[in-house]
Amino acid sequence: MDLNFSAEELAFREEVREFLRTGYPQSVKEKQDKGTYLSKEDHVLWQKALHEKGWAGINWPVEYGGTGWSAAQKYIFANEVASCNAPRLIPFGLSMVAPVIYTYGNEEQKQRFLPDILASNVWWCQGYSEPNSGSDLASLKTKAVRDGDEYVVNGTKTWTTLGQHADWIFCLVRTEDTGIKQEGISFLLIDMKTPGISVTPIITIDGIREVNEVHFDNVRVPANNLIGEEGKGWTYAKVLLTHERTGIARVAESKGKLASLKKRIDSLSSEAFDLRGNAVFMSRVAEAEVELKALEFTELRVLSSVATGKAPGSESSILKIKGTEIMQLLDELLLEVAGVQGLPFLPEQYQEGFAGEPEGPFFAAKAAPAYYNNRKLSIYGGTNEIQKNIIAKQVLGL
Repeated sequence: MDLNFSAEELAFREEVREFLRTGYPQSVKEKQDKGTYLSKEDHVLWQKALHEKGWAGINWPVEYGGTGWSAAQKYIFANEVASCNAPRLIPFGLSMVAPVIYTYGNEEQKQRFLPDILASNVWWCQGYSEPNSGSDLASLKTKAVRDGDEYVVNGTKTWTTLGQHADWIFCLVRTEDTGIKQEGISFLLIDMKTPGISVTPIITIDGIREVNEVHFDNVRVPANNLIGEEGKGWTYAKVLLTHERTGIARVAESKGKLASLKKRIDSLSSEAFDLRGNAVFMSRVAEAEVELKALEFTELRVLSSVATGKAPGSESSILKIKGTEIMQLLDELLLEVAGVQGLPFLPEQYQEGFAGEPEGPFFAAKAAPAYYNNRKLSIYGGTNEIQKNIIAKQVLGL
């Protein structure tokens, strides 16, 4: 792809920069720059600002409110947002369930759900993994039994990211047992306020509540909340997962991390502690930079394909594998730069209203929780081992 931007693309870049200077909510920017955990309201405020600009549906078709951007424009936008450290978009509504609804949903469902997703009026979460069905997702046990005009749902979903904030959840449920585990799965939209739903927090190793278990006890769901055909949910789920895995690559974010890492290396290097003179360490930094550049071009090819209306293919698995490996490598390198100052970890210093000072340089205090939290990157969205199997089957024909 030609990365020499046209005059129109350069003008678009300036438009994005101007928006980030004037349209990025200051209250969110201050918390993001300080490293304070963002609230649900902070994320919604940022996403609503994008919606008001017409920039929320980055990959959506124009007829449903999408931007109609070219691959180059998406590339420019992602890099500018990352360079100013703005929050990532919460993907569950905008990037995950919306493509399933506008691709497989009926007109009533599109009109009912898409406008509120685009405007961030409704917070969605994902109900895929279960306590005994993670990488082998097709073995899921949550059941939905048809009872007149409703489904009665029983089961448990786990690792439900930000489920404590959610208004709605999109779920894979088993509507039939056929003996073939990929069959008999349906895609159901469920209001989280429905009686019989309870949410139990899971505290992760970095000390925060990010994921949850969601329990369904005789939850009655209107049958018109079924997306597409009953029993075809596995097909829809695979489409959603390709969009999720493409987003997990987070190339622009990693470019920002790499630039920050280099600045830290330069600022901390001295005669007594010269990281730049450590050939082994610097070779790992170079490795991260080379692999990130290769991943960036792969992402550009996928963006070009999506811009023509296609869903991401097996390339999404490549992006997911390499993207998460690179992010984890960058976390490790930053923790090495922090050294012993990266050891103290006080979760309360990232909460709003904390009056003290972090232990050591602020980046060092953040190095440990980022390292801890991002151990999961190679697992969620389908483990990297599963992605290699997908590549072997779809690309190599094995």
